[in-house]
Amino acid sequence: MYYILVYDIEQKRIARVHKLLKGYMHWIQNSVFEGELTPATLAEVKSKLRKVIEKDKDSIIIFELGDRSYRSKQILGLDKAPIDYFL
Repeated sequence: MYYILVYDIEQKRIARVHKLLKGYMHWIQNSVFEGELTPATLAEVKSKLRKVIEKDKDSIIIFELGDRSYRSKQILGLDKAPIDYFL
């Protein structure tokens, strides 16, 4: 499945969350990642994130985009993190 993950994290944890997510997904904009994840990998990412965040102060939203044939991406303005392909 393809996912978009966005987060609103207290400043002191942003670097840890960003580094963790860069190991699994493409960073596309401040606090936004996208990428293909298997169910097992998604569970791993969520487990690791739960260990870093404070659930009463931080927020992470994961959007599941589903079937790849229904995806498209349009960018208006500056592409802050261009990638050579979009799955």
